[in-house]
Amino acid sequence: MKSIFKRGEVNPYGKFFDGTSYLNMLNTENVSVGDVLFEPGCRNHWHVHHAKNGGGQILLCLAGHGWYQEEGKPAQALEAGSVVRIPANVKHWHGATKDDSFEHIAIEVPGEETKTEWCEPVDEEAYLAL
Repeated sequence: MKSIFKRGEVNPYGKFFDGTSYLNMLNTENVSVGDVLFEPGCRNHWHVHHAKNGGGQILLCLAGHGWYQEEGKPAQALEAGSVVRIPANVKHWHGATKDDSFEHIAIEVPGEETKTEWCEPVDEEAYLAL
């Protein structure tokens, strides 16, 4: 996959991913902005972006095909141009489809007392059925 950004290093949060992803932090001051490239079949574990006020995350999808799912809801297909607004305190996961790479920009929405809680991996059988 050709990206407009330089491919980052192997994701240092890789222990919270199934498969290989790459992270290129584009900004770390005031607002965290990272370019994430997922190899086919790679997805992150369920997680929550906690915040007392504000917070959450915005995904700007750049290339390839991916999935986004909130707990208790069906998965949503993602492609270049998709925008996902993830409210604070909502359990979710996102990543590539099993057959295609996927790239998105992840923007951490500023808030009070923000932190990410990493949870269990996405169920393999459920993921492969998408």
